[in-house]
Amino acid sequence: MARTEPFAAEFDSAAERLPGAGNAWLDELRTNALDRYEALGLPTPRTEAWKYTNLRRLARAGFVAGEANAVPEVSAIPSGVADLQDAYAVVFVNGRFSEPLSSLDGLPTGVQIGSVADKLSKDPISLEGRLDQLGDSSALPMASLNTAFMTDGLYFHLDNGVALDRPLHLISIGQADGSPISFHPRHLITAGAGCIATIVESHVGTGAYFSNGVSEIAVGEGAVLNHYKLQDEGQDAYHLAANLVRLGDRAVYDNFVLQVGARLARNEIRTQLGEHVECRINGAYLASGEQHIDNTTFIDHAAPNSSSREVYKGVLDGSARGVFQGKILVRKDSQKTDGHQLNKTLLLSPGTEIDTKPELEIYADDVKCSHGATTGELEEEPLFYLRARGIDPQTARGMLVAAFIGEALDEIQSEAPREAFYAVVNSWLDRRDEG
Repeated sequence: MARTEPFAAEFDSAAERLPGAGNAWLDELRTNALDRYEALGLPTPRTEAWKYTNLRRLARAGFVAGEANAVPEVSAIPSGVADLQDAYAVVFVNGRFSEPLSSLDGLPTGVQIGSVADKLSKDPISLEGRLDQLGDSSALPMASLNTAFMTDGLYFHLDNGVALDRPLHLISIGQADGSPISFHPRHLITAGAGCIATIVESHVGTGAYFSNGVSEIAVGEGAVLNHYKLQDEGQDAYHLAANLVRLGDRAVYDNFVLQVGARLARNEIRTQLGEHVECRINGAYLASGEQHIDNTTFIDHAAPNSSSREVYKGVLDGSARGVFQGKILVRKDSQKTDGHQLNKTLLLSPGTEIDTKPELEIYADDVKCSHGATTGELEEEPLFYLRARGIDPQTARGMLVAAFIGEALDEIQSEAPREAFYAVVNSWLDRRDEG
């Protein structure tokens, strides 16, 4: 049968070279995922969840899955990653684990950090029944494509009660020196009951490539997971990511996404909450030129007595376009739910556009939920106030933008990642002023 959807035609020739090929359950998982992707098709604006993000240019770009032996040699971690002075580092180049660039010495007992490809090749039975378990794949065609082509990713497991003494810095480096390439990292993250850990992601790179990542994250009962992501990839990169998160009872999940890079980027977070959960899903986005940045979230209050807070703030300049789609679902028996959602966007030039769609779907009657969205330009009164004190217009505008985004960054609960992300925002403002 001919495969007609973009990217699907490569599968038959690539399947036997994928990690773990030959294991019946894994081969079936991959094949079923590709069939599901083909049945759903590459998302188009006619698909409600992709109404504001068009992948037509991505489909025409000619991205081809990179060969394992064609991964470029990278001798050092490039600039642009989050500046964390004291952290474990696990590095992936074009979606594949790089042991020489990683720094994992001194891990506490009860912590496993490694390569998904290594697991699939040497111990596939340990992953049987664990892959593709946390999300509704029927609604996620690009995640299905990832399942078919997944080659490597982070395997991170914390035994019950373990506290990770330093943040884990997941660094993804994309590098396309010639033809456009694609890679499909799959990260498996499990925090056992009572664990405490912080994960920081940095995504950087150069050249024309397509990163289509999926993270499956299970947070156990009473565990605390801080999870922060920086996406600052090059202007020829396409970045799609789906984060599928399940939170056990009394868990705490603090998430923040800062997006400033890529030609087109979409970060999707789907979170299912247990009882007495505290869930924070926040973010900021800054875009200029012809960038397109999409943040799509879904918070499923599947049990009572839990709270969720979601604040996304964005700044758009030039002809940039932003998208925020946020949905909170409160199921019938999820009484005493407290959910808050807000999106604010600042437009710095007339060519910008923001599509925002906050949404509540509530089936319980004893809840406290709110949502809202605002869009506007810089206010003249504070600008006048700063200029009256001798501050030039460009500096004054930068100060107001920094303060606006700073309110979002202050939602980050961990100090070191918060300071690192502040530095990225200041660098973006400096580049904008220079341009």
